[in-house]
Amino acid sequence: MQDTRFQIKILGPGCINCRRLAENAEAAARELNVVFELEKVTDITQMMSYGIRRTPALVVNGKVAVQGRVPPPHELMAILAQEMA
Repeated sequence: MQDTRFQIKILGPGCINCRRLAENAEAAARELNVVFELEKVTDITQMMSYGIRRTPALVVNGKVAVQGRVPPPHELMAILAQEMA
C-alpha cells in the first residue's frame, strides 16, 4: 500500500472540529502506511467550490468524502481504503 498517494484536504474555518478531523485523517493515513499530503483550506471561496454545505469537510483526491462531522480514525481508514481499491 506504500505506493498509494493521497491528497487530503480539510475544509473549514479552523475550529476545534476542523483540527480534530485533520488529526484523525492524519492518524488514519499513517495507520494505513500511505503517502499523503494534508492541506487545510480556510478560504470560503475554495471551500464552496467543492459544493459542501457544512464544515468541517474532508476531501480525498478531489472528492468530498465527509462533511459536517468528525469521524473516528477507523472510519477514515475505511474511506481511504475504498480510495485504494
